[in-house]
Amino acid sequence: MASTTVLLVGTRKGLWVGRSDAERHDWSWTGPHFDMEEVYSCAVDTRGDETRLLAGASSMWLGPRVRRSADLGATWEEGDDGGVRFPDDVDRSVERVWQLVPGSGDGVVWAGTEPGAVWRSGDGGATFDLERGLWDHPHREQWGAGFGGQAFHTILPHPTDPESVTVAISTGGVYRTQDGGRSWEPRNAGIRAEFLPEGEQYPEFGQCVHKVARHPSRPERLYLQNHGGVYRSDDEGGSWTYIADGLPADFGFPVVVHPHEPDTLFVFPIGGGDGRYPPGAKARVWRSRDAGETWQELAQGLPDSFYVAVMRDAMCADDHEQPGLYFGARNGAVWGSSDAGETWAELVRDLPDVMVVRAASVPA
Repeated sequence: MASTTVLLVGTRKGLWVGRSDAERHDWSWTGPHFDMEEVYSCAVDTRGDETRLLAGASSMWLGPRVRRSADLGATWEEGDDGGVRFPDDVDRSVERVWQLVPGSGDGVVWAGTEPGAVWRSGDGGATFDLERGLWDHPHREQWGAGFGGQAFHTILPHPTDPESVTVAISTGGVYRTQDGGRSWEPRNAGIRAEFLPEGEQYPEFGQCVHKVARHPSRPERLYLQNHGGVYRSDDEGGSWTYIADGLPADFGFPVVVHPHEPDTLFVFPIGGGDGRYPPGAKARVWRSRDAGETWQELAQGLPDSFYVAVMRDAMCADDHEQPGLYFGARNGAVWGSSDAGETWAELVRDLPDVMVVRAASVPA
């Protein structure tokens, strides 16, 4: 069956929708959708018979809103009040929607926001309910805020157990529920918080986790990019092992798992305190095919003068048999590879600051 490849690019000033065929060499673009609104999250929901696009856009006038499209971005709709609002007994307001993730059940969509809260929708993203078990957790008042704010930027619904969800926040760390959100436990053993004093760098919670990923065929294995450190867990976050040896830097934001190979992952290292751009100012994706034991540099087609970062959600893979990889940068350029990272080409340039990219193949 012929397929269309859809690539969503969320920026500080709107959303762009790219389309290509299965070869992914030539692209057409529409946008900006939601001009001058910050788009920190988006998703391509391919469940069921109808592909739906989701976007979390924040307007300085209207606040954050979750918008949905059933026609690949030609038209958009949104729920009442934008869909994500704290209940009346919570004296807070949602500032940004940092994460939108289709869940394991029909119509289930998860959202992560700033301030740090997780939400669940049962109607495809029209309305959302606050996960009170996590919001009322005794740790919450002690969570800090990363340089970009306090945000739940990772939500990983278990692929087969709808009661289990793993989430991560900057700064607070990794948490998991196994009872549908009634209770949550921290899962940070072995993750170093380098910004804390010596002797206090392995707390129960409080780590500045940047992103967590996993493959659905091995849900017990997680990969994590930290504020200093790349880690792997083989027990769903119960313990973590440092796997950054061989990388030019252990600081970065995204981590992406190959869609068909659970031992293959990709990162984009950048400098930590010295400069938030790649070592040597060379744009490079690094790949491990053995779950982080060794690493290889992927460089063909990428620029050697690159003084910007790639943010935590601005790198992704599509789901083709020969998967594509994509990353967007803070200089408004989006790069793509149709051969799992072996070769790269610039797909579009001069967009606003890229915050999120998401891709999938859909029926043509």
